[in-house]
Formats: sequence, structure tokens, C-alpha cells
Amino acid sequence: MKLIFTKKAALVGLAMTLVISLSGCGGDGEVAPEPTAPPVSTEPTPEPAPASEPAPTAAASSEKPLTIAYSDWPGWVAWEIAIKKKWFEEEGVNVEFLWFDYVASMDAYVAGKVDAVCMTNGDALVTGATGKPSVGILVNDYSNGNDMVIAAPGIDSIEGLKGKKVGVEEGFVGHLLLLTGLQSKGLTAGDVEIVNTPTSETPQVLKSGAVSAICAWQPNSGQALKAVDGSSAVFTSADAPGIIYDLLYVDGANLTENREKWAKVVKVWYRVVDFLKNEDNVDEALGILAERVSVKPEEYEPFLEGTYILSLEEAMKVWEKTDGLGSVYGSSKVVDKFNVDYQVYEKPLAIDGYFDPSLTEALIKK
Repeated sequence: MKLIFTKKAALVGLAMTLVISLSGCGGDGEVAPEPTAPPVSTEPTPEPAPASEPAPTAAASSEKPLTIAYSDWPGWVAWEIAIKKKWFEEEGVNVEFLWFDYVASMDAYVAGKVDAVCMTNGDALVTGATGKPSVGILVNDYSNGNDMVIAAPGIDSIEGLKGKKVGVEEGFVGHLLLLTGLQSKGLTAGDVEIVNTPTSETPQVLKSGAVSAICAWQPNSGQALKAVDGSSAVFTSADAPGIIYDLLYVDGANLTENREKWAKVVKVWYRVVDFLKNEDNVDEALGILAERVSVKPEEYEPFLEGTYILSLEEAMKVWEKTDGLGSVYGSSKVVDKFNVDYQVYEKPLAIDGYFDPSLTEALIKK
């Protein structure tokens, strides 16, 4: 299954498909062999034809739809609730959601094939610096444990990694998470030996014994825990809430042209949030999300628990311009510095231009 994604979850990278190759960035760590991968398609992932459904409302169907690329991360899969319940039609806005693998969704946005894309705050900076800028109009969630540093048996703390080899994809979210964990205990990147490893290969690399720990997001982190008996998560995104925010990013020109429509999209999102926050809806919500990614609800539940969906009031706090991980601005400053330090791109970016909280603010004023 960005969790069950190829993400989300990559906080700082368009992977190999953008102008720069991130796998070569960063420290002097040893590089693990990488398999040859086919080019990433910017076309939506094919799906079985859906059952016949009633046509959209006249107000929605008479206009060109807003197109949104989304992928397999709980805070984005949650859009499926609004789709299933036809809340966009009720709001009178024509929206077409296109399902992609995570990296392909960003490539599609950069190529101009969609109007908006669900991305992390870090990836939005990378797409802006190397491909096409965007404007975040709503904050869906932050990672709350789905991203992990997993150690082999016998290592039960982040301090225990000192002097050990750690498999991590340099320049990606796991790398940033590892550095954050090390810094929280007074350690630095120099206290471990980085082995540059594709995130999708981390479970096998940990199992092989070639490294003492790996950094990965779901589902790879969960696969690693299952593959190696006695392994454990010694640091997760729950230990640094706000290091990874997930947002809906829109093309700036499209936002200007269709501002009222995007305001309706934001309004529908908070209807989804209210539905998710109601305990009476838990089983139905899990069923909808699990169906979207073809797993059982009980299998999906841990992934949803590792994602903190923000209420409208909580989102307003995150939108405040402050330093630190409690603000999407502060978090993005941290990521921006990381990206420059590890040569993901050359110069710091103007962070403020990547956000527009006004559509969320308008809801809170009503």
C-alpha cells in the first residue's frame, strides 16, 4: 500500500524521475546496489471500470473538472469518503480524482497533466525547485508513526546505532528522520555509517544483516518489522510530530482562476475530517479506505493510526507562521535546509510562496 505508497512518502524527493537524482546526494556513505527500474509513468494507475452511478449534478457536470492526483497515504485516501458519498456533487463543484503511484502523481503535476496533487511539504519544495511550483491550500495530516528507524535485534534505542551501519535512501524522508533522531540524543550523521539503500529494498537489506538498522515508511517499515524477528522501531515520526506534513497543492494560476471552486474543495475536506473524527463512523471509514487500496479493514487500521488527521481548529494552529515543527512553515524551513545541505537543490527557497491558508481561514470565520 506516501503509506501504503511509494511516498509519502518521500518527503524530499521526486526520486529518479526529476531533473536531479537524489540517490547520489548527501554523505560519503557506501552505496547499496540498486535494481534497474522501468521509467515512472505519469499516467493514472489503471483501475477496474466502476459500477454505473448517477450522473453528477448539473452545476458540477456543466464545467471542466478540477483534476487532483492522489495516492496511497491515509490522509489522501480519505478523499475517497467524499467521492463515495458524492459530497462534491452536493457542493456543486466538479472534481476528478486520478489515482497514481506517489512519485508518478508528482510527475503528472509537473507535466501539467493535473491541476493539483497531494504531496508532503518537503516534496512540494523539490517539485518547485526542480520542476513546477505549487501552492498548498489545505493541510490534511502529519505522519504520526508510519515513518520509522528500525533496528536489528539487540539494539533498542537510537543511541545504540552509534558506530553502526544504517540503510537509508539519502535525500529522502527516512534520511531526515534518522538525522532528527540522532540529533535528539546528541548524535550526528558522523556517528553512524550511512549505506545508501532504496527504500523499497530496506526490509531485505535489514534481513540480510548487511546493516544494523534501516529507515523506511509504510508499508516498507512494517515489512521490515515482520521480516526480522526481534527488530524494533527505535525512532518514528511520532517522536517528531510535524516533521512530515501532507497537503493538497494546487497550480498557482489555476488557484487564481478557480478560487471559489477550490474553496468548495476545502469545505468538502473538512466534512471528511468530521466524518473520520466521529467514532460511530470508524468501521465505515476503514472499509472505504481499505477498499480503495485492496486490503482488509483490519490491515489498514494501523496505517490510519500512524497518520494524524488535523481538525479545522488544529489546522489553523499549524498554519501559524512560527519556527519549529508545530507549524507547516517552520517544518518546511527545516526540510528546506536539509534539501540544500544534502544538495537536493542548490539554494534556499521562499517558503511563504508555497502556502495559502486563506481558504481554510475563511471556513473558521463562518
